[in-house]
Amino acid sequence: MGVVGMEPVVAQSVRYAETCQDCGADLECCGVQVLAHGCVQWDVGASCTACGFAIAVCFGDIPSERRAQLLAEHGAATLRVIGPSAKKRVVIMRVLRAELGIDLVSAKAALGSVLNGDHSGTLPEMELLARKLRASGIAAEAARP
Repeated sequence: MGVVGMEPVVAQSVRYAETCQDCGADLECCGVQVLAHGCVQWDVGASCTACGFAIAVCFGDIPSERRAQLLAEHGAATLRVIGPSAKKRVVIMRVLRAELGIDLVSAKAALGSVLNGDHSGTLPEMELLARKLRASGIAAEAARP
């Protein structure tokens, strides 16, 4: 885990194979989901040992199958909020709506999930939410199993 400014960089990676677009051999891929500079991004580096083809793709959205692979290999992180009062619940919902791009009804459901300790995702995803909540005055953390 590196440090950028005051906030540590949070990252999780997975390795997988794809088919090389140049020669059809196995392309060795390494994908990394990173929380840095206040955003979560997906970066992939790939190389073919057969023909030498190589590529790096940065700042993408994580494909659902790679997100599932991250969760399977690293386990889900949980968002924990400490001591949410009634007034703080409104702030939590506001952050959830802004960060998850959800409506009020979905935010209420997400709030229930957060308060019950059931809101989970990859470590970079949950740490981003925890940082946004802390910046809004809510004591929060991303916890690994």
